[in-house]
Amino acid sequence: MRMRFVTIVASIVLASGWLMAQSGAGTAAGYLTPPKAIVDILDAEPLPGVTISPSRDVIALVSRRSMPSIAEISEPMLRLAGVRINPRTNGPRQAPSGTGITLRTIATAAERKIAVPAGARIGSVTFSPDGKRLSFTNTVAAAIDLYLVDIATAQTRRVDGAAVNDVAGGCDWLDDSSALLCGLVPAGRGAPPAEPIVPRGPNIQENSGKPGPVRTYEDMLTNPHDEDLFQYYFTKQLAIVDAASGRVTPVGKPGMIATTNVSPDGQFMIVETVKRPFSYLLPWSGFPSDFEVWNRRGDKVRTIASVPMSDVVPINGVMTGPRAIRWHPLEPARLVWAEALDNGDLKNKVPHRDRVVSLNAPFAGEPAQVARTEYRFGGLSWTEGGSILLSESDRETRTTRTWVLNASWGDPRKVWDRKQQDAYANPGTPMFRPGKGVILQAADSIYLTGAGASAQGDRPFLDRLNLRTLTTTRLFRSDSSTSYESVVGLLSDDAAKVLTRYETRTVPANYYIRDIAAGAGGSKQAITEFKDPHPQITAAERTLVTYRRKDGVGLSGTLYLPPGHKQGERLPMIIWAYPREFTDASSASQVQGSPNRFTVVSGASHLLLLAQGYAVFDGPTMPIIGEGETANDTYIDQLVASAQAAVDKAVELGVADRNRIGVGGHSYGAFMTANLLAHSNIFAAGIARSGAYNRSLTPFGFQSETRTYWEIPEIYGKMSPFNYAHKINEPILLIHGEADDNSGTFPIQSERLYMALKGHGATVRYVTLPNEAHGYAARESNLHVMAETINWLDKYVKNK
Repeated sequence: MRMRFVTIVASIVLASGWLMAQSGAGTAAGYLTPPKAIVDILDAEPLPGVTISPSRDVIALVSRRSMPSIAEISEPMLRLAGVRINPRTNGPRQAPSGTGITLRTIATAAERKIAVPAGARIGSVTFSPDGKRLSFTNTVAAAIDLYLVDIATAQTRRVDGAAVNDVAGGCDWLDDSSALLCGLVPAGRGAPPAEPIVPRGPNIQENSGKPGPVRTYEDMLTNPHDEDLFQYYFTKQLAIVDAASGRVTPVGKPGMIATTNVSPDGQFMIVETVKRPFSYLLPWSGFPSDFEVWNRRGDKVRTIASVPMSDVVPINGVMTGPRAIRWHPLEPARLVWAEALDNGDLKNKVPHRDRVVSLNAPFAGEPAQVARTEYRFGGLSWTEGGSILLSESDRETRTTRTWVLNASWGDPRKVWDRKQQDAYANPGTPMFRPGKGVILQAADSIYLTGAGASAQGDRPFLDRLNLRTLTTTRLFRSDSSTSYESVVGLLSDDAAKVLTRYETRTVPANYYIRDIAAGAGGSKQAITEFKDPHPQITAAERTLVTYRRKDGVGLSGTLYLPPGHKQGERLPMIIWAYPREFTDASSASQVQGSPNRFTVVSGASHLLLLAQGYAVFDGPTMPIIGEGETANDTYIDQLVASAQAAVDKAVELGVADRNRIGVGGHSYGAFMTANLLAHSNIFAAGIARSGAYNRSLTPFGFQSETRTYWEIPEIYGKMSPFNYAHKINEPILLIHGEADDNSGTFPIQSERLYMALKGHGATVRYVTLPNEAHGYAARESNLHVMAETINWLDKYVKNK
């Protein structure tokens, strides 16, 4: 069959016990296993997920397993229109990792375990807006079940007749907490479309002469049978699930429903329905769709927008017509949306790029214009008092600004105006009333939280912003010397007590009640006591390092030294990085991250190399700077200069041996790795995971590059390490998931680079991981990747 099911070769290998017991020779068959120290770290139970109740009195702790098996990853999969579907469950290809739920009372730390099915695969753990109930899903062999929990009694109920269709969205609580709106698998829908034995005819695509630039995507539809399968699995039946009784009431007829949004009064809903014709070049989110208003019975009240295929959108542009359609959160049923005034194209010079309009129930007549924006509309938020925060941004200058308006859309005052990439000037994000969708307001003020980027690293904060005077008062800022503490919720509207997430270099993130009204000496009461899952890594020495590139641009990164390192001892080192684009040197020079955060290790992390005696330079900044769209014009020169500066700093500090330094990265970091080996002699070897190496295969842009191949063919050519394969004279390990799902990083990118390197006599090893996507999930895959990595670096870096 050509349903593009992934074969289960790996599980057959498992069943036969054909696994190697330890790291071994390069060409042996089967999965390799790294040293036991690394296996133990990866097999440790990860820290639980935490969900806070809107009532601010309970948290839900979701225990998780570390990694699925290769057998699970190898279950049948359909790759349709940019989504990966498990046809047995009508849900995502990979089931959730949750194994249990524990409710913990914030005030007393008392715990109650929620009864869940044996072998549960729990996902979508969500409190009702009033905090009195909890919903979650459990993925079983042939369905995704919905469960409801009463918080007061901890009683659990499975909802009968509610097989969730989780291909695009699942269930959402209504604002009044009385019920959930769910997308379900239609009852009695029959078997999926059978693939024709004889082809219906040739598969044809054509264009009517209009430009349709699109980026390069994976998992697209390829033929009419794929179209039929997509429609079958995407079709859902909307239903209201009563929270008290569990009764399921269908709403309207089944359809290819992508998104839904219920009005605050619960009487209407915005329904986005995907429609034909489909595209073979775009994911489903780019297909034509209708945005309609339905009543609670499922009757269509009005069509708000008929959106065409998204390939008509100009590069850096937006769709014409209504977009960002939403409900006014303080009105029973009032719609608000944005519309372009420049035909969605930034090349058109106009005094205002967008307008905002409003339409009230019963949704008759024309919408009323309530605001216009000089820049591109960026979003709307309301405070509980009715004030409106409206944001806009300018692509050319990379500027973002926010205005505050009164409830009648009048009296606009500018609150913030800054460069988008200026992290030091980021004022933070407003705190919302939990479960309500509006910004919490106390008297004239709202609260802001943010990472608090600074020259000393991130220092999270809590501010009070007075909307009348637009003055800001700092209420809390994380200590800069030993810890990293962020405010995750207010326990009272006056912010006298807050819930924080506190961590240090050696203690994982735990949750605390902090009395900030008392100032620096205020009490701090722990409500969780999570233990370090990998003390072997935590014992590593860590330093936030700052230094400069030869052109004066400030750089920073985190330098890790393995446990037991002796001062003055020079170590083999790996640099692991990911370049970013900036429009100005000032923003590019800002320090990123914090030296005080707990290091969480999962999957095939490069930080596991600390357990093998390597120093690791983690995330040294590799800024690519240029005004407007010009950053990549000097990509290679800037990249090499940044890498050289990082190596020089590590050598200057006396921790790295200049002749024993490797470089590695994932995705765009892999692209970086191949380029550094092609254009410099800084490194002894490289590791490139799931990268793209030939930019002519991503001709309509990549990363932040929006110019096309035909506009700047010389830049695309110079940035492509494939074109310089003959200059890569250091050993390079290429690793790629055979089912990569990321835009642009088709496995053929690594395959062709390997062939080019082999053809020129390079030292190269090419490893492909069966059934793995852009990120590697299976336990066997991650252990194998680490074994390969250690073998490669030991041979070509440590023992060079």
